[in-house]
Amino acid sequence: PPRAALGQCHGSSSEQCSGAVAVQRRVDCHPQPGASQERCEARGCTWCTTDVPNAPWCFFPEDSPYGYSLGGNAEKTDKGWRVTLNKRSQLSLFGSDISPVVIDVEFQTKDRLRFKVYDPNRERFEVPLKIDSPGVAAEDTSYDVEFTDDASHFRIKRKSTGTVPLVDLFFSNQYLQITTAVPSTSVYGFGEHEHVSFKHSMDFVTYGMYSRDQAPTPNANLYGVHPFYMCVEDDSNAHGVLLLNSNAQDVSLSPNPSLTFRTIGGILDFYVFLGPTPENVVQQYTEAIGRPHMPAYWSLGFQLSRWGYGSIDVLKETVNRMHRYDIPYDVQHLDIDYMERRLDFTYDKENYAGLPEYLQELKKAGMHNVIILDPFISKDEEPGTYKPYDLGEEMGVWVNNSDGVTPAVGEAWPPGHSVFPDYTNPRTVEWWTQLCLEFKNVLDYDGIWIDMNEPSNFLRGQFPGCADNDINNPPYIPSISDRSLAQKTLCPDSKTYLGEHYNTHSLFGWSQTEPTFHAAQQATGKRAFVLSRSTFVGSGKHGGHWLGDNFSQWKDMHYSIIGMLEFNLFGMPYIGADICGFNYNTTYELCLRWMQLGSFYPFSRNHNEQDPAFFGEEFAKISRATLRIRYSLLPYLYTLFYESHVHGNTVVRSLMHE
Repeated sequence: PPRAALGQCHGSSSEQCSGAVAVQRRVDCHPQPGASQERCEARGCTWCTTDVPNAPWCFFPEDSPYGYSLGGNAEKTDKGWRVTLNKRSQLSLFGSDISPVVIDVEFQTKDRLRFKVYDPNRERFEVPLKIDSPGVAAEDTSYDVEFTDDASHFRIKRKSTGTVPLVDLFFSNQYLQITTAVPSTSVYGFGEHEHVSFKHSMDFVTYGMYSRDQAPTPNANLYGVHPFYMCVEDDSNAHGVLLLNSNAQDVSLSPNPSLTFRTIGGILDFYVFLGPTPENVVQQYTEAIGRPHMPAYWSLGFQLSRWGYGSIDVLKETVNRMHRYDIPYDVQHLDIDYMERRLDFTYDKENYAGLPEYLQELKKAGMHNVIILDPFISKDEEPGTYKPYDLGEEMGVWVNNSDGVTPAVGEAWPPGHSVFPDYTNPRTVEWWTQLCLEFKNVLDYDGIWIDMNEPSNFLRGQFPGCADNDINNPPYIPSISDRSLAQKTLCPDSKTYLGEHYNTHSLFGWSQTEPTFHAAQQATGKRAFVLSRSTFVGSGKHGGHWLGDNFSQWKDMHYSIIGMLEFNLFGMPYIGADICGFNYNTTYELCLRWMQLGSFYPFSRNHNEQDPAFFGEEFAKISRATLRIRYSLLPYLYTLFYESHVHGNTVVRSLMHE
């Protein structure tokens, strides 16, 4: 509908609605389910129904009493500006509001600005990602910062053209919200989700972010968390914005256009990257969070995997069939069925008898091997028979219950009950490294694939369930699947070395990736290969990613292109999807098309019972021809990864980057 029509609305009284905020500018005042006129008005907000899909019916009025205003003059600091703000009124959305709050604005580099909103009187959780910040303000920046008279809003301006955002703020103990105008509707990024288009719809769409073991489903929160977006302005200049926060969170995109960030812990720690080209934005972003790692050349070859070869004979038969058809193929993965009863750091000596020797044989033929490891360890083996548990228990490496003493016990792939290593603890890093190095003497691996590290648990919280408290059931739960922080994982009040799981949950995969990278490097003496399912801001420095347990459907093949482009924005260019799909059975035509597309994924792996030699001569011939094109381009792909590692460029990019 035309813009003007969007402003019409119908409510309990025309008078109340007549002065209402135009629909496209509404910001939700009741973001949790169950809004009603009574509840809305009790919050001091406006209730006005509309037939615009997803638009909020309860929203903040123009002269909202919420928010903060200046509590003194803005002061200049060595790095930029500091402003103290006080709450305007006693009204509160979710209680425990914090006042005063401080905004520090740091002019970090010519094209990078940080603004950090925090409680000056109490330390709150901050993501332990080291972003180098110079001790003094950068000179000759490409941006200016302007405060309104009462300093409740500020604007970041590009010196050349004068666009970027404006800000509204809420800051309580378990609810932080900020709304920013964006200069155009061309917004990209935010993850990890299965997005149905690369450029986002701005029609009141909300994305939740909280790492979760969940097969790709449109708009659901998936395995990793990347609160980063890029906006291409109307004059084609681009900027990027990171909210460095690891708590459960969501972001709403509105047609104004504006973005509303909501998170339930930590601080609001924003980094703005001024580009001005899309490629510059990614270069500046990776300069801050860590450049992508340089992959081993062999890892650019075609790779094969399957969950459920079931025996070494089937594995050998598959490998031989690939070679018989002369299909280019460099890497063989082993999924959890190689293990004895799905126990990490073991192999099945019956069904996979002779596996160590066979891996040596493959290596002699010039191939490489990747093994899977899960992040949960069985606690129910006979004492003294399973070193990973016995040593971990001795070293005290587990995520604990809320008492901080007893290990959290859940259920996962191993038989019986499992405990969960806490990779934020330096002792856990020692334990994990030792086990990875020792296992290299059992199975001669070249790379490690880490799965289920959201962390996944097959229950809702650990035994005996989650206590009813504000940590496990906060006043606001973001727009995530099941509106639950404990579903398929551990209770938020579990304790890790860095603090409550409430704060560190989405950092689990990120914290496991770096120690695995260093362990693989030590074990092999070569460049490390680590493939992680759960990722966070900065994961690309030590690992790659695949797009998870996708489906053998045409739409999934299409969406894989979007996911691949997004992870290049997130600084993780070593990315691909399971070729031919993982869940369901593929078809000849779908698998053939997907082989042709997947031959050009940076990470090119087929993962199911549908290898390119499975369908016979004709299929093999076409796959061979397409993969040979890939192989002829490997020096070029390798160079792109070098550019990415050194300068932070993307490897796969949308045409607008050119």
